[in-house]
Amino acid sequence: MAMASLSVNQALDVAPLGATRWKVWFLSAMGVFLDGFDLFIMAVALPVIQHDLKPEPWMLGLIGAAAPLGAVLGAAGAGRLTDRLGRKLLYVIDLTTFIAFALLSALAWNTWSLFAFRFMLGVGIGADYPISSSYVSEFMPARIRGRMLVSSFSFQAIGSLVGAAIGLLILVVHPDLDAWRWMLAAGILPALLVAVLRSNLPESPRWCAAHGRTQEAAAISSALSGCQVTVDSRPEPHLPYTALFSPPFLHRTILATVPWFLMDIGLYTIGFFTPTILAAMAFTGHGSWVAKDIASTEGAVFLDLFLVVGFGLAIWLVDRWGRIRLQMLGFAGMTIGLLLLVIAGGLPGGTQQHVPLVFFGFALFNLAVNAGPNATTFLLPAELFPTSLRASGHGLAAACGKVGAAFGLFVLPVLKQSLGLTPTLAFVAGACFLGLLVTFAFQTETSGRSLEEISAVSMPPVAAAAA
Repeated sequence: MAMASLSVNQALDVAPLGATRWKVWFLSAMGVFLDGFDLFIMAVALPVIQHDLKPEPWMLGLIGAAAPLGAVLGAAGAGRLTDRLGRKLLYVIDLTTFIAFALLSALAWNTWSLFAFRFMLGVGIGADYPISSSYVSEFMPARIRGRMLVSSFSFQAIGSLVGAAIGLLILVVHPDLDAWRWMLAAGILPALLVAVLRSNLPESPRWCAAHGRTQEAAAISSALSGCQVTVDSRPEPHLPYTALFSPPFLHRTILATVPWFLMDIGLYTIGFFTPTILAAMAFTGHGSWVAKDIASTEGAVFLDLFLVVGFGLAIWLVDRWGRIRLQMLGFAGMTIGLLLLVIAGGLPGGTQQHVPLVFFGFALFNLAVNAGPNATTFLLPAELFPTSLRASGHGLAAACGKVGAAFGLFVLPVLKQSLGLTPTLAFVAGACFLGLLVTFAFQTETSGRSLEEISAVSMPPVAAAAA
């Protein structure tokens, strides 16, 4: 009896999760791990940099915002290049960039050189977002695509926890002014290992099919599924980048970009400055700057555990409740958590008399952000757009997120200095609530639908226009 022939999409949906797909998932997850690792180890390093290099407050904020600023360029540029040149080539280049500039950051000789090297490191971090998300989404079957994407992105929380813990360990073992250099070099070894392993992965069969590389697409899909695979001889139309800003994609582009921008204002502002905020709100007693930094970092490491729990909830619920519901509930929880910090700041006795409320507000924020929008804003752009626009759309969304991150990281120290901490936290809470409203207004649910089904809703008119 002859074996039935399947399309690439059908083969990928029925293929078991074998070694190759698990490798794609894990190596993509490790790219996100490095993002979280770098962000939170930099949060521990920043107070040490302040004491060593003695930058002005605006320069300290600029150093903190350097990597997210670079990620804007990396995400937007690499997204379009990934759609044109393929997923695999950019998959290795982005980590090579990270490795080179992590080393140079550790060797920086002044604040401006540190800013420049951190900016270029951010280019590599930002590039990994559209590449990894496209890789995972295009390799995974529809029934578990949400879980696999969110679980790969959950490595950001693991990286955050490991980064904060290693930063603390370095500070305890080596409590000197040059400790920040060891912190910034700590991610080089894992990045080097991941880059080597990534070089042996196959190209995305969906990308190959969309670009007319039919034999390669059929061979990869057949190897994954064990089935005979045929590929449509007519490849998917190559849509221009401007299609993202025209009907029928504009509605989806707004959903993909604006909530991510607003979420990252909160995530990076609160996450990056958690040790600093805790030092101001809960650890204002006597002691050296090293003792205060260690105490506040220990508190931050404890609160980072709620980031991991939040991702666990997202993995469990994303294919059950859907992306939109989780995103709206997450934004609501973020808003409430920050308002609790605002309330603690306004109660008699100040925040030092209400430390449990401070910790509860932080814990709720961390739980809600990763159970909702931090997971779903990464997931949705990888599903909303067709193959020829997938990395471009995700890169644009990630770039908007990093603009929000850079805005929060640069503006928070300035706002905190001019207005005070409590009004600054109220401002971030407002951004989170706006994210809820935008999600509700532009919602498009993708849960349980194949990538081709999602794309088919909007492809025909745009494809016709492009032709």
